[in-house]
Amino acid sequence: MARGPLGRHLWISICLLLVVQGHSFYLPGVAPEDFVKGDLLKVKVNKLTSTKTQLPYSYYSLPYCRPDKIVDSAENLGEVLRGDRIENSPFVFKMREPQMCSIVCRITLNAKTAKDFKEKIDDEYRVNMILDNLPLVVPLRRPDQESTIVYQHGFHVGLRGQYAGTKEEKHFIHNHLTFTVKFHKDQVTESARIVGFEVKPFSVKHEYEGPWNDKIRLTTCDPHAKRSVTSSDSPQEVEDKKEIIFTYDVEFQESDVKWASRWDTYLLMADDQIHWFSIVNSLMIVLFLSGMVAMIMLRTLYRDISKYNQLETQEEAQEETGWKLVHGDVFRPPANSDLLCVYVGTGVQFFGMVLVMMIFAALGFLSPSNRGGLMTVMLLLWVFMGLFAGYSSARLYKMFKGTEWKKITLKTAFLFPASVFAIFFVLNALIWGEKSSGAVPFGTMFALVFLWFGISVPLVFVGSYVGFRKPAIEDPVKTNKIPRQIPEQAWYMNPAFSVLIGGILPFGAVFIELFFILTSIWLHQFYYIFGFLFIVFIILIVTCAEITIVLCYFQLCSEDYLWWWRSYLTSGSSALYLFLYAAFYFFTKLEITKPVSGILYFGYMLIVSYAFFVLTGTIGFYACFWFTRLIYSSVKID
Repeated sequence: MARGPLGRHLWISICLLLVVQGHSFYLPGVAPEDFVKGDLLKVKVNKLTSTKTQLPYSYYSLPYCRPDKIVDSAENLGEVLRGDRIENSPFVFKMREPQMCSIVCRITLNAKTAKDFKEKIDDEYRVNMILDNLPLVVPLRRPDQESTIVYQHGFHVGLRGQYAGTKEEKHFIHNHLTFTVKFHKDQVTESARIVGFEVKPFSVKHEYEGPWNDKIRLTTCDPHAKRSVTSSDSPQEVEDKKEIIFTYDVEFQESDVKWASRWDTYLLMADDQIHWFSIVNSLMIVLFLSGMVAMIMLRTLYRDISKYNQLETQEEAQEETGWKLVHGDVFRPPANSDLLCVYVGTGVQFFGMVLVMMIFAALGFLSPSNRGGLMTVMLLLWVFMGLFAGYSSARLYKMFKGTEWKKITLKTAFLFPASVFAIFFVLNALIWGEKSSGAVPFGTMFALVFLWFGISVPLVFVGSYVGFRKPAIEDPVKTNKIPRQIPEQAWYMNPAFSVLIGGILPFGAVFIELFFILTSIWLHQFYYIFGFLFIVFIILIVTCAEITIVLCYFQLCSEDYLWWWRSYLTSGSSALYLFLYAAFYFFTKLEITKPVSGILYFGYMLIVSYAFFVLTGTIGFYACFWFTRLIYSSVKID
């Protein structure tokens, strides 16, 4: 299953960061191609996909008509991980030369091929094709709004139905395709650019007279008699020993849509006004809450610091209560400080990756036409951000009086990636067992391991070395030799309770956007509102920081100085809500029935939730770290 030499994957992946900027504001991400009348158009086939199984298959895994030689298109790292398998096809188009009823081939099914087709029809698989980098779509009218046309990506392999007067359900295959190629013509040069690629699939039991030969004329579909296929009234059944003839029409339509705007149709979201309103509403609520939180904090802290600074006599100092009492313990290193350093370093790595990727995407660098581009850039950014992971974990480790920086570096380089890789490897083995094209080939797996060991690990070491050489961060107050006893806490200050409460607000900031993201991943739709996603990300950062600061302040006021881990877990607990929402989405929106597909869904969502935990936890930790240093350096300690 490996596709060519390993070097190609790595070379394309690394070059992507350099070349993708060249096409940044030209949405499709490739240079436009001009065609004159009669030019050959290359129609390529991609994977078969199903929202019911989530397991992609190669187009030629079904006994469709094949060209003389199947040629793979070069795929980048992201495309391979997505399960894309782009290959040439037997469909021959010539620019602005319509065709009617072109015969592709004739096949006779046997028991196995009939079973394969039936299984794919039962699982509602769709066939994906590409022309001039545009994916094939089926235009459909919405039942509730006749005037609105929505586009379905790819056409179904077939359908199930019954003959009139019978109750037995039969399987029928879409064996006739009516393609429509839309083009925008240059009035001066007469050349044209492709701006749309649509299809209407039909199931037709083709008939002919006499013995079969290459130049036979069909009676059901004949260009000479101007007899075309317009309906599936006499469908082609899928059964053992049945003969299937594959045919297609090509129509060319001039369009006013310019080449630079040709992706607009694909990226339009249904019910977008409702979606925008929901997102804006959510953001307004979160901003309002954040404003209130910030106001309370500023007023309370200003009053507290002023009051403490006015305490002059020893008697008054002894009577003080609240957060100042724990100044001698607040910067005491926590239990399992090594692990905290590792998780904070990993979180910084994630934060850098997400931030840079969001900026790239919001500026238009990562258009959806760059298939696999987003995933490739994500992987590369993750690898290169290892530098900051090593630096931040080593700085924190040195502050905790740690001396074995190499040990902490190894943990930072391996803990998170190894656990994710282990889950990924198990899931990949399951996909491999299903013989799906979504299984990552060993060549690509080796490329991933090389990116990890060859680039990421050395960069983590470089970052750690630089971070550990820097002078240790000084605490604003001295730490007592004997730990202070923590008084009994109220029920609402219980660590588990406050941690779970803390995750609600950050999750509330993202859950509407999360619905769109899950839909784009699992229902195979395009996601391209990166501008809004970037705003939501900023709101997430603010919310994580503020909720952690508030709960940390209340914790210190009740003389509990064990804030290090709690600050990380408070905002990190939003990942638990994310995983619960993913489970809710699975049972309410998806129609997955296969156990393997269910395991895949929850496996991948576990990885996403784990990553979200590390990201939000680190934001909360650094907010609390900055806050405690700020307040304890603002008061006079006797």
